[in-house]
Amino acid sequence: MQFTAQQIALILNGIVEGDPLVTINQLAKIEDAGAGSLSFLANPKYEPYLYSTNASVVIVNNDLVLTEAVKATLIRVENAYSAFSVLLEKYNTIKLDKSGIEQPCFIHPSAKIGNNVYIGAFAYIGPDVKIGDNSKIYPNTYIADNVTVGKNSTLFSGVKVYFDCVIGDNVIIHSGAIIGSDGFGFAPTADGTYQKVAQIGNVILEDNVEIGSNTTIDRATMGSTVIHKGVKLDNLVQIAHNVEIGSNTVIAAQTGVSGSTKIGEQVILGGQVGVVGHINIAKGSQVQAQSGISRTIVDEDKNGQAARLFRIVIICGRRWLYNACPNWKKELKN
Repeated sequence: MQFTAQQIALILNGIVEGDPLVTINQLAKIEDAGAGSLSFLANPKYEPYLYSTNASVVIVNNDLVLTEAVKATLIRVENAYSAFSVLLEKYNTIKLDKSGIEQPCFIHPSAKIGNNVYIGAFAYIGPDVKIGDNSKIYPNTYIADNVTVGKNSTLFSGVKVYFDCVIGDNVIIHSGAIIGSDGFGFAPTADGTYQKVAQIGNVILEDNVEIGSNTTIDRATMGSTVIHKGVKLDNLVQIAHNVEIGSNTVIAAQTGVSGSTKIGEQVILGGQVGVVGHINIAKGSQVQAQSGISRTIVDEDKNGQAARLFRIVIICGRRWLYNACPNWKKELKN
């Protein structure tokens, strides 16, 4: 793919300073860029690279004042960072633009495949599966019986979706993720062994959800494990059976959420957070990496200072709390 500076400027509604016909064929960081590269400058800390970069074109803010001569052609825009993110998205769209059905693959006769769907080689599409328009199913993906995949969704190579699960529109599931495996349900018996409890529910991923590589989301024992709209899960996250995660919540890598816990909207969980089962986490909670949540975090509006202090315990950790507030236990009790 090759574009001129003028073509890029038209996409971004920018103004060219320099050669409008100079061509670029790749995107690169300003400090590493070579000839034919397009880069950007948004952080003032990186301005010195602007005067030494070998990039052919650099996107800069309108208000940037040059202090030295620049070899590269500049494209001035209102917000260089936002403009570059637009280009990254367009580049990614072109890169991932696939369609058609590759062979060999298996598509059950009862499956319903929408328009302009891509199905990669060695994919398995089971009975009564529904795949919406413009979705992409990459090679070696397994979609079991009665699964629904919405429009414009992407399942990368090696994704496994168990039976009866529902995936919404504009969902992205990265390689190695498993949706709908059995929840960790075992009943102790009199002889000290464990009897497996059948997990007959499903998983629902609503619209605009993104699931990282090797993340696992267990099916519900009964009912549904629900990931609401706009949720973003990092790689290597474990979501147990019957969990519900509120809209636009983000969870970082190696976090585990135990069964039947309900997480509110717009919550942020850092990496390696552990959450026990059967609790609630209030809307807007923010939890630092490697924290453990062992009880419900209630809404501040209902419980005032106690809820806020409890949230500080979770976020900041015990050592910080002892230094900042030696009487935290007493204050929490009050």
